[in-house]
Amino acid sequence: MLKKVSTTKAPAAIGPYSQAIIAGDFMFASGQIPINPATGEIEGKDITEQAQLVMKNVGALLEEAGTDYDHVVKTSCFLADMGDFAAFNQVYAEYFTEKPARSCVAVKTLPKNVLCEVEVIAYLG
Repeated sequence: MLKKVSTTKAPAAIGPYSQAIIAGDFMFASGQIPINPATGEIEGKDITEQAQLVMKNVGALLEEAGTDYDHVVKTSCFLADMGDFAAFNQVYAEYFTEKPARSCVAVKTLPKNVLCEVEVIAYLG
């Protein structure tokens, strides 16, 4: 059985998808971008500020699912510019202290022309 995860503490889905889905003992979160959930606006003028908001949005989904960053087993990170990798990594390391498996790629364009997007898979069991 699948269960949708939905919270006003993270940005609402801007398309035909859910914020996150719980399937068995795992939560699969859709990619989070630096949208302030209260205003619906993109925030952060640089990669550090945008990454901080992305991590807070990820944290809101984890909290709603009853878990936290320590139970994330896989992340997929998307950067608009691989030149931002080191600065992004500094923010990332503050949140994912258990060092889950990860892929990080640069892409041509992200939704709303943001600088980063992160999706996670967390173990709930």
